[in-house]
Amino acid sequence: MILCREIRLRASEEFVSRGLFLHLDIGSFATKIQERIKIFTFVHTSKSNMSTYLDFEAPLQALQEQILQTEQIGITTEVDMSDNIAALKNKYTETAQTLFSTLSPWQRVQLSRHPDRPYTLAYINAITDNNFLELHGDRGVKDDKAMVGGFGSINGKTVMFIGQQKGINTKMRQYRNFGMPNPEGYRKALRLMKLAEKFNKPIVTFIDTPGAFPGLEAEERGQGEAIARNIYEMMRLTVPVICIIIGEGASGGALGIGVGDKVVMLENTWYSVISPESCSSILWRSWEHKEQAASALKLTPTDMQGFGLVDDVIKEPVDGAHRNHEAIFSEVKANILAYLKELEPMHPSDRITKRIEKFNQMGVWK
Repeated sequence: MILCREIRLRASEEFVSRGLFLHLDIGSFATKIQERIKIFTFVHTSKSNMSTYLDFEAPLQALQEQILQTEQIGITTEVDMSDNIAALKNKYTETAQTLFSTLSPWQRVQLSRHPDRPYTLAYINAITDNNFLELHGDRGVKDDKAMVGGFGSINGKTVMFIGQQKGINTKMRQYRNFGMPNPEGYRKALRLMKLAEKFNKPIVTFIDTPGAFPGLEAEERGQGEAIARNIYEMMRLTVPVICIIIGEGASGGALGIGVGDKVVMLENTWYSVISPESCSSILWRSWEHKEQAASALKLTPTDMQGFGLVDDVIKEPVDGAHRNHEAIFSEVKANILAYLKELEPMHPSDRITKRIEKFNQMGVWK
């Protein structure tokens, strides 16, 4: 409306100043300008909302583009396209259900690394409604940016949240060391766990790491000892501990914050002693066999639950957590509250005993 008034005013002033009395439909001209602005705004918004699609998601990408084009046609022509859009959206849902129900282990690994997938801080801020106070430092070396933690409130209940944080762009990935904590990161996590235990607050950890940082300086500062110490101490924590794998769960880097009363995985994540690429490099001296390695490692949530290594698998939205952040945030929050309701009434000594027994039963003993 403001733009239309400005167009009318400027045109009128120009005609009067020049003494022109030609007939011109300013209202029609302004309407066309409004239509062009509406189209530009829609196209710009659509492009900015376009997600990254993996190779096997090509059918979904094609359908999403059709939906956007149909919506654009409806806006530009002012024709009711709601039935066409609804039909395309139903087809999108059906295609997503078929596609994601038949994913190979390697494809799930790819999804766990998807750039649009939410990371630890996104989960924490959503679950706590931004009521989160981050705490820093291990009180020994420095503050490791790859490991975050602090107190947050979930439905009025104070919880200690801890997790590995990856970066959302190139600069932040370097800042967060690609989600690979140093020894001081694991020692910071342990310090926060002990703080939660002191104040009798439950602990929730979010696991998403390609592994602990393997650099020389990390080994010099005791990377192996830091992870081993965390495993030992987490077994004996008197408060409820919930561990959720939200992306990659690789090796000791995941285990360093992965010992709890409930260890659960999201549907499109993986949990293994080694990544498929590294396994392929060791066995075949090449990354070319990573798909075969992923299948052999049995690293999917279904495999892990079948082996008794995780307690539960949290379902993701029909087209993955990377497509619908709000839905996965809500699902994870509901599961955390359900787990706390189950664990909190238990006596601390009973929780510890049950936790130790659970991990002692893992594996095959001969």
